[in-house]
Amino acid sequence: MVANFKVYKKCSPNGKLAVYLGKRDFIDYLSGTEPIDGIVLVNQDYVDSGRKIWCQLVCSFRYGREEDEVMGLNFQKDLYLTSEQIFPQVKKPECNSTKLQDRLLKKLGANAIPFNFTFPQCAPSSVTLQPGPDETGEPCGVSYYIKVYCGETETDLTHKRSTVMMGIRKIQYAPTKQGRQPTTVVRKDFMLSPGELELEVTLDKQLYNHGETIAVSICVRNNSNKVVKKIKTLVQQGIDVVIFQNGQFRAVIDSVETQDGCPINPGSTLQKVFYLKPNLDSNKHRRGIALDGMMKREGCELASSTLLTSPEVRDSFGIIVSYAVKVKLYLGALGGELTAELPFILMRSKPSDRVKLVPTDSVMIEDIPQEKVDEKISS
Repeated sequence: MVANFKVYKKCSPNGKLAVYLGKRDFIDYLSGTEPIDGIVLVNQDYVDSGRKIWCQLVCSFRYGREEDEVMGLNFQKDLYLTSEQIFPQVKKPECNSTKLQDRLLKKLGANAIPFNFTFPQCAPSSVTLQPGPDETGEPCGVSYYIKVYCGETETDLTHKRSTVMMGIRKIQYAPTKQGRQPTTVVRKDFMLSPGELELEVTLDKQLYNHGETIAVSICVRNNSNKVVKKIKTLVQQGIDVVIFQNGQFRAVIDSVETQDGCPINPGSTLQKVFYLKPNLDSNKHRRGIALDGMMKREGCELASSTLLTSPEVRDSFGIIVSYAVKVKLYLGALGGELTAELPFILMRSKPSDRVKLVPTDSVMIEDIPQEKVDEKISS
């Protein structure tokens, strides 16, 4: 039995141009990102009059609310990562067509034009910042799309009727190997008081898939003369908007606060395990939570941790997401707090069926309707 291979298709409003892609998610392996291979189908009568067709890979970075754009302000930058005139062709393709392109060229005929794009090495991952419940504009974040349009030059003002914009995502999957088990020990001494308070925190592993529960083991050794009155454990999402010097934000995704086992008196020890589950269900209406880049008709989840080849290698138009577990011991108004923090990685595991064979005669084509991104094109 031969399985169908899904192909995504999107047409321009006038029906003269169409884009075909075999997938809309492209994996960043740190050493490089999956290439984009697609097909543009052109109506022959439309281009017989000498029109030129351009194909572009665009990174759109929105860093402010759309409803705040008044008096000429614009909180969005579109970066044209690749731009190519595909009709009439000014140069022959440098690489051979892929299996998917071969099947589509055979199916669509002589007016089908293949294109191949690659992401730059340091291009940021797709991230969306969740808008508030009363916000109606385009959400902040980093998004990508393939843009095909008719125009004389690559900088022409495009017209909605003759333009196709298909959203895609640049994503990362979890590494195949676990890292070292996270653990830390912090201590606090007190002025004019003997002894110290010690807090040891250990996570059951370093790498978690979305939906997994995090087991946080703590050990409190109270060798001081202070009393621990309350314990709080939380998962914190860190968002770093690189373009801003002070663009770091923190949000609590899940937390547990308890007085079970307290007070921890001088000379006492407490060992306890807390369970936390970071997910979007309890944060659906919180503005500013980082989500994986969203596309129409698809469910979303918390943004995955951003993996970098080096802390210094970061795109200025990117959003870097990180996660950490924090444990706080509350000692009262005079004693203050003792806090321990452990970073961890939250990501999606790579699906086992990522690589598929493309059968000769069973290409399923799914039409993509016009999305909100089209509203950005001048009509």
